[in-house]
Amino acid sequence: APYWTYLLCALGLFIYQSLDAIDGKQARRTNSCSPLGELFDHGCDSLSTVFMAVGASIAVRLGTHPDWLFFCSFIGMFMFYCAHWQTYVSGVLRFGKVDVTEIQLALVMVFVLSTFGGATMWDYTIPILEIKLKIFPVLGVVGGAIFSCSNYFHVILHGGVGKNGSTIAGTSVLSPGLHIGIIIILAIMIYKKSATNVFEKHPCLYTLMFGCVFAKVSQKLVIAHMTKSELYLQDTVFFGPGLLFLDQYFNNFVDEYIVLWIAMVISSFDMMMYFSALCLQISRHLHLNIFKTSYHEAPEQVHKHID
Repeated sequence: APYWTYLLCALGLFIYQSLDAIDGKQARRTNSCSPLGELFDHGCDSLSTVFMAVGASIAVRLGTHPDWLFFCSFIGMFMFYCAHWQTYVSGVLRFGKVDVTEIQLALVMVFVLSTFGGATMWDYTIPILEIKLKIFPVLGVVGGAIFSCSNYFHVILHGGVGKNGSTIAGTSVLSPGLHIGIIIILAIMIYKKSATNVFEKHPCLYTLMFGCVFAKVSQKLVIAHMTKSELYLQDTVFFGPGLLFLDQYFNNFVDEYIVLWIAMVISSFDMMMYFSALCLQISRHLHLNIFKTSYHEAPEQVHKHID
């Protein structure tokens, strides 16, 4: 890719993470905090996680190592889900000393380095060590994943705030693991059993398709936390990956690339319909405008005027 595309990625990611950090302050300043805002916030985050992983993998040319590419593409989804999993268990969204902001800034640096050094710089073999430069970003991802997941599962496995150590909905603390587990298992099985190497040949499309599935499942978990309700396993969003799995089971009756595109359309459409229905339902119930906020002074500002 041209060098300027990586520079745009770095700039876009920096702007995104900055706006993502201040949106809560803006909502409190205008007294417009609502479940709808929380849904939009985490909904955008769930999708951006997928695009960041794909963009960073392209920037360091991980396509030369499919297993690394697969790991780095899906570990971000897993960690994002685990962050909200522990929220569903403990009732509080916790952030570690090294968390999403630090990861995003590290990715900005990766994009900047690819801009000025070119993506091929990551193929440089370090003398004596005889390892390529791209191994360092991968090791950073592995280390960050181990650190973050250990914190998440420390909270999850030590019991929730519900009755007898259950989640806020009174369900098993391990129950949300079924959803992300199915996604990861299907992704690995389809990747490894593909006769046409569908992931190696079309990694972006493959990751984006599963990213749509992940985004919907993550939002279901966010909604379950907001409403303190049970998280149900059955979901139409699994139809897309299911088609790929069935196609492999019947010895690629239909070309895998075609099935992958069909799965992408089904998964993205299902995700968008779910998001749209949620936003409309919440906005109607709370009498809110989705893309418009009326300025209301926050309580602390009103007190200042009274004083």
